[in-house]
Amino acid sequence: MSEQDRRQGEQSGGDRDERADGSPRRRGDEPWRTEGLPKGTGDRPRRPQWVRWVAWIVGGYLVLFLLTTMQDQMSGGAETIAYTEFTTQVEKGNVAEIFARGDTIEGRLKQAASVPGKTDTDYTKFTTERPTFANDDLYGALEKSGTTVRATPVVQERGALWNLLISFAPILLLVGFYFWLFRRQQRAGPGGLGGLLGGGQKKPVDPESVRATFADVAGIDEVEAEITEIVDYLKDPDKYRRLGARAPKGVLLAGAPGTGKTLLARATAGEAGVPFFSASASEFIEAIVGVGASRVRQLFGEARKVAPAIIFIDEIDTIGRARGGARSFGGHDEGEQTLNQILTEMDGFSGTEGVVVLAATNRPDVLDPALLRPGRFDRTITVHAPDQTGREAILRVHARGKPLAADVDLGAMARSTPGMTGADLANLLNEAALAAARLGQPEIHQHDLTDALEKIQLGTARNVVMPEEERRRTAYHEGGHALLGMIQVGADPVRKVSIIPRGRALGVTLSTPEMDRYGYDAEYLRGRIIGALGGMAAEQEVLGVVTTGAESDLETATRIARSMVGRWGMSAAVGPVSVLPADGDPRASASEELLNTVDAEVRRLIDDCYQEARRLLRENRERLDGIAEQLLRHETLDEADAYAAAGIPHDART
Repeated sequence: MSEQDRRQGEQSGGDRDERADGSPRRRGDEPWRTEGLPKGTGDRPRRPQWVRWVAWIVGGYLVLFLLTTMQDQMSGGAETIAYTEFTTQVEKGNVAEIFARGDTIEGRLKQAASVPGKTDTDYTKFTTERPTFANDDLYGALEKSGTTVRATPVVQERGALWNLLISFAPILLLVGFYFWLFRRQQRAGPGGLGGLLGGGQKKPVDPESVRATFADVAGIDEVEAEITEIVDYLKDPDKYRRLGARAPKGVLLAGAPGTGKTLLARATAGEAGVPFFSASASEFIEAIVGVGASRVRQLFGEARKVAPAIIFIDEIDTIGRARGGARSFGGHDEGEQTLNQILTEMDGFSGTEGVVVLAATNRPDVLDPALLRPGRFDRTITVHAPDQTGREAILRVHARGKPLAADVDLGAMARSTPGMTGADLANLLNEAALAAARLGQPEIHQHDLTDALEKIQLGTARNVVMPEEERRRTAYHEGGHALLGMIQVGADPVRKVSIIPRGRALGVTLSTPEMDRYGYDAEYLRGRIIGALGGMAAEQEVLGVVTTGAESDLETATRIARSMVGRWGMSAAVGPVSVLPADGDPRASASEELLNTVDAEVRRLIDDCYQEARRLLRENRERLDGIAEQLLRHETLDEADAYAAAGIPHDART
């Protein structure tokens, strides 16, 4: 469920060296990752494809070069001699035969002769050039000496085809190389040039060492129970076939980031013991139109070969957005072609192949209706953030292999982390482990967990030296937030107050509920606004000033007030209507008069809450001074110290 587990699954699910049917697979060609393929698919790393191609090209050129060289050597070389030497040999009657082309004469002697000036060089075949100004009777002399005048060359030349091939061989090799390069890049996908040069190859991974099961999933029991039917079908499909039932062709996992959608898909495949193909939807998209659709066909084809299997497509909203909108370009958009191919492949399932498609998205509202109809993605499973019990279970899962001290209370940490997802909780334990390692501790203690939680929720502490006046103003500002959280009925308990600068804030006040809340009434939300305005009210009551430190508080109060009035029907003047949409322009569905009424009600609500905050602080001035004094002395107060500084029993509300 954690982001750490998700990354582990993505990194460990490397490509195998061969396909399930034993045929070689081009490493780096497929953009997806696999787990749990049948054994015997070959684990030996293969050489990059480009090495073999270069070897074939170089070898072929060398063979051609050797053949032509041997032909030249076998035909014998002709010695170039002077024309005077040629006429001398004619006068001696030593010329056996000649062939002339223009002024160029080739021939062969009856007996070998030495080249003038080169006594160590004898020749039989020769070539020479007859000067244009020569007026000798060469033909008569040749006829007199009995020389044969040939109609074909004495020295055999390569044919026109050989000459043409040798002339164009480098060009053909270059064109062939670029054509192969283009096809290779087209198939390499996300690996791009890296896949071409061997960078896309990954070390084969033992499937048994990377498989996840439901034992690795915690905090989402209701989702786990719903998807167990898929596991049961993949394990025993005949039980369903006998009754004429078929498994869902597709299951859509929808939920916020970090809730464990990818881990749940991996665990489903691991629990069923079937191969798992995972890919991100963005990996199918390329600038070249048609590549995405081709990859989809290849992915589904590979899954059918090893069925039963699970295909998992993450972030499917990348290619699955509703068609026909502004992003459509006449049906020729690459994303639309890829989506159409996915729809076609899912339509090709009869329900008996044993291939189930799982997909994950954070935005199910933007998906194309054709994806969500029965026969495609038959089910939509919403994966929520875990509750308190689920958070404790998730913490225990991620605490495996980490030495925890005896003072660690994971239940208390679960109560202090409402709204956190599995990825957040994994990060919390990792930050605590890093902090313990920095301090040289052999175990992780409770204070390491609380410090990590502060770092995640409040930000990293900054070493800023503030003037004493600024520290005092910050102490009263944070004291105002804390005191109002302590004395309001139903308010969330104050967990920590600090005037140490963190992130962009000069001080922080952390309040979290005792248990998870799933619905909020108007009284609770009004208290939230009063608490948010407590810092600004304290500054004005005690110091008579209003500073820029209240910026984020005002944003929080305004956001809650606008939602109460314009979305949740908590205003008598506006009534039980929704005026402000979550997205889009509110003028599209509401009149200007109604929007003006919303604005007036928001201002009235915030003004009333601000006056209430100032009244409460005036009536509890001594408690406010007590909190500010302790903050100036200690800079940080935990839950017990904060309540003690205000003189309020820990669990009391007045």
